[in-house]
Amino acid sequence: MGIRLAEAVDRESVEAIVKAAYDPWTPVIGVEPLPLTADYAELIEAGLVYVLENERTIDALIVLRPEDDVLLVENVAVNPDRQGRGLGRRLLTFAEFRARSLGLPAVRLYTNEKMISNIGLYESLGYRETDRAGIDDRSVVHMRKRL
Repeated sequence: MGIRLAEAVDRESVEAIVKAAYDPWTPVIGVEPLPLTADYAELIEAGLVYVLENERTIDALIVLRPEDDVLLVENVAVNPDRQGRGLGRRLLTFAEFRARSLGLPAVRLYTNEKMISNIGLYESLGYRETDRAGIDDRSVVHMRKRL
């Protein structure tokens, strides 16, 4: 199992995993989660998407966007039939590695305030809430982890 930069040929797999992972949240939050609205062809072209694959099958992905003083985890998605195996945690550990390699002292992310299980997971991994705000008619919790 390895993590690599996504390529154009991975777009359909990436989009399918994002859809499968986030669709169940739509009725919970009342609107489509932001990852469902992203342009993955553009993100892949920009070199922001990493995939975790097992024997050439993509099981999960992470979108990482460097900012001035932090690495933004824009999206983490795990194929639902592969959830519960630590793949999301592995990708978040990879994000920390990338941040350090870029000389960035922290990683940040945001999640919808109604995604309570995600907030708990991020807190268990050392992320702390920094703010609550609105993004495109969604209420989100901003979180940060100092490295």
